[in-house]
Amino acid sequence: MKKILVTIMVLAFALVTAACGNEKGASGSGDVKTVKVGVNSGDTRTWEYIVELAKKKNLNIELVTFNDYIQPNLSLSEGEIDANSFQTVAYFDEFIQDQSLKLEAIGSTVIAPMGLYSKKHKSIKDIPEGATIAVPNEATNWGRGLLLLQEAGLITLKDEFNGSGSANIIKDNPKKLKIKPVAAGSTPRLLDDADASTINSNFAVEAGLTLKDSLFHESKTAKPYINIIAVKKGDTDRPELKKLVELYQSKEVEAFIKKTYKGSSIPAYVTVDELMNYQDAWTKPANEK
Repeated sequence: MKKILVTIMVLAFALVTAACGNEKGASGSGDVKTVKVGVNSGDTRTWEYIVELAKKKNLNIELVTFNDYIQPNLSLSEGEIDANSFQTVAYFDEFIQDQSLKLEAIGSTVIAPMGLYSKKHKSIKDIPEGATIAVPNEATNWGRGLLLLQEAGLITLKDEFNGSGSANIIKDNPKKLKIKPVAAGSTPRLLDDADASTINSNFAVEAGLTLKDSLFHESKTAKPYINIIAVKKGDTDRPELKKLVELYQSKEVEAFIKKTYKGSSIPAYVTVDELMNYQDAWTKPANEK
């Protein structure tokens, strides 16, 4: 009877020990935390790499993919995800103001230079009078596209331009270009019909385009278009969310981005204060190739 009782006690101890062990991370210390991160379906390679790195840091990252620029912030606000990483700081600011969302940036990630691409023309000078140029139709990306066209010497914007796009913000259009706002994900497909298209880097990569294919593109000094990791207000001190930023800004991830994207996505690790003071950068020039 004593042997049976001892056996039962040993088994019970083993079960408790195993259960405790399952709460530990791969490194054997600390509880494993799980965070849900919203990302854009256009390109998830960097975050998939970070998912693997995070496993060594007792952090389980669940990626939630979205096909637009609207739902990731709404889902974050509703608490369906813990963070998101898909948007520029300028777009983020405008969106949360328009929607009255209590979100904030916790860290910077990359700048993915927007480029002006064309299948019909080989240089800016070749774009003819009356040409059709597609731009993303979200207000901030629309403004970004118009600013790119101004920097390329094709149009001039009014002095009150604040980063938000509209047909009325164009001051001079000497070539009488037809600016056609379309969904950001559709801008690569417009290359078959339009004379040129301003394309966000993630959609350009998805379409098999590189920055070298563009007629003109932004430089890494375009501070309003640095991408961010966003969280709900009050969550910036959560250790697991701080760890997200640390992982993204690690040397391993920086090297991965440079090797994988070859300039189409550039690490841009700046402080949150620098992120939020970008308004003076609207008129900074991009580098023409």
